[in-house]
Amino acid sequence: MPPGSGPGIARRAVAAVIAGLLGVVLAWAVLDLPSGVGPLAGPVRAGAADAGASNPVTAVLLAFRAYDTWLEVVVVLAAVIGVLAVARTRELTARTPPPADPLLTWMTGIVAPLTVLVGGFLLWLGTSAPGGAFQAGAVLGAGALLVWLSGRRSVTALRAPAMATLLALGAAAFLALGAVPLIAGAAMLDIPEDIATELIIAVEAAVTVSVAVSLAVLVIATRAGDGDGGDDA
Repeated sequence: MPPGSGPGIARRAVAAVIAGLLGVVLAWAVLDLPSGVGPLAGPVRAGAADAGASNPVTAVLLAFRAYDTWLEVVVVLAAVIGVLAVARTRELTARTPPPADPLLTWMTGIVAPLTVLVGGFLLWLGTSAPGGAFQAGAVLGAGALLVWLSGRRSVTALRAPAMATLLALGAAAFLALGAVPLIAGAAMLDIPEDIATELIIAVEAAVTVSVAVSLAVLVIATRAGDGDGGDDA
């Protein structure tokens, strides 16, 4: 690097001090966490069974504060819409995958099926242990990106209607989950106890698909020089 083209020693020292102080603050916050369970742990565990999930985290996310989780899914969808708008495209069919690498292609043939198995396991695990849609979607999205990086089409093979459907599937499932009880005269997102588990798994599956496609689309759409610079209308 030519002299004067990078940050000076003083700027690096200041950045190192700030990073160190931030690390100390974060470590102190973690070490200062209460050692016992909080006052809400008991009520949450007691109400988890009625919410259709034996895991209290899932019960909180999809029953006690389902509005927040719904908005998180909508935020992910809005982020993808924003990125596609900036890229001036509605689909990624013109994005050319990177040149195939023999080693990466061989590894993808082993790892990609495993991401499907692990993603499905995390989705199912979410009803009874830590896991769920966002974790499963992240794993599946990574698998889709790995397939694309190995020279295959992956999500770029989706035309605009199919991609839009998969991206909006999670938010639409939450909307249906909230609207159906409302139409029946109950409160919004008031899930019937007798079918709560089945409904939670169905919504989690829809969110998993949307998160996986969203993460893959976000990465691929922001890559420069992949052969698409305009509208695909």
